[in-house]
Amino acid sequence: MKQKPFIMIGATSSGSGKTTFTLGLLRLLRNRGMKVQPFKCGPDYIDTKHHAMAAGEESVNLDTYMASAAHVRELYARYGAASDVCVMEGVMGLFDGYDGMKGSSAEIAELIGIPVVLVLNAKSTAYTVAPVLYGFKHFYPGIRVVGVVFNFVASVAHYAYLQQACVDAGVEALGYIPKDESIVIPSRHLGLSIDETFCFDAFADRVAEVIDKTVNVDRLLELCTVEFSGEQTEGVICSGNRKIAIARDEAFNFMYRENVEALKRAGEVVFFSPLHDKRLPDADLVYFPGGYPELHLPELAANEGMRQAVRKYCETGGRVLAECGGMMYLCDTITSDDGKVYPMAGVLKQGATMEQMKLKLGYREVRVNGQRIRGHEFHYSRILPGHEKIPVIGTIYNAKDMVVDTPVYTYKNVLASYIHFYWGECGIDHFLMLMSQK
Repeated sequence: MKQKPFIMIGATSSGSGKTTFTLGLLRLLRNRGMKVQPFKCGPDYIDTKHHAMAAGEESVNLDTYMASAAHVRELYARYGAASDVCVMEGVMGLFDGYDGMKGSSAEIAELIGIPVVLVLNAKSTAYTVAPVLYGFKHFYPGIRVVGVVFNFVASVAHYAYLQQACVDAGVEALGYIPKDESIVIPSRHLGLSIDETFCFDAFADRVAEVIDKTVNVDRLLELCTVEFSGEQTEGVICSGNRKIAIARDEAFNFMYRENVEALKRAGEVVFFSPLHDKRLPDADLVYFPGGYPELHLPELAANEGMRQAVRKYCETGGRVLAECGGMMYLCDTITSDDGKVYPMAGVLKQGATMEQMKLKLGYREVRVNGQRIRGHEFHYSRILPGHEKIPVIGTIYNAKDMVVDTPVYTYKNVLASYIHFYWGECGIDHFLMLMSQK
């Protein structure tokens, strides 16, 4: 059985620096000539976009709420097979899930058998990290913590104290990232893309340079080398004769890799841009994913040809799936955070607004006639009800099995919601069949 390094980058908490370390490690391994496959625990779209930029390979989400354990293992085996090394970024703290450890980085590490490297924020602490590390190493026997990288280290002398703590905790110190303003990722929220705020390539190369000097990457790879049972498979085989059009540009780009692969299995996929193209491609299904429409409102509004084409397609019975930002585009208008109103496609007789922004997030399960489909919600905008009430389907639950008020709208053959659905496991046909049961 083949062996290769598979690394889970975990953390003691959010804000420890695991994203910075992950991006730097991905770029460093890529610069060394290795084929790197990135993964991300959980449903986050933004981290996976940055993984792809750092590694030169599209990242894959592994999520045990939205998909079965068997599907998660299958994705790991399939996408990891062609790589020299696999790097997975965890989510939040190592053991943080939607219900105890359920959905956590630790759960996925155990499920696949991935060694864990912790990233620990060492700012304003020294020997106290010993009991913290001891606890993470011994709290749950189903995972294997093989080492730690410290972040925000003030000096070589500071690191020496941390190394002593590691000896006493029984966790190997693999190196550190010094305090350095040039490798700090700016604060972000949905709607602020990291690659639009500064030069990402220069940032990734700088972090890679620092890690190469202060982290024992060769030892890290050695500790994380495990038996890999996956086999490289053939490319996607299309089993359908449909044409599926996907909106993809600067405004719409939040897509799960496996969702797109499922669409490719169902038909011929073509991409188009609501920002730049003047007409809609001929298609049997049009998919508007989420993204950053609020950053491109003048351009979207100015492309009247596309707005009219989308409206005509929907009104004449065209099948459309729209999620979050894609749903906002189908509304009559979007109001910017400074109160300016921009016309959109005008399919859904309601508005969307970025005013009085408030984050709404969490896992979601739609139940329709005894069937279930899962996804997640993450947005700052809100819907402004119109004069016409738009029909909704299903009952929506969160991960705690409590009913939430996030609607799934249906209009003719349009299905639209703030929920980002995952159909990578069940397939798009099964998903659409479930969602058409009103």
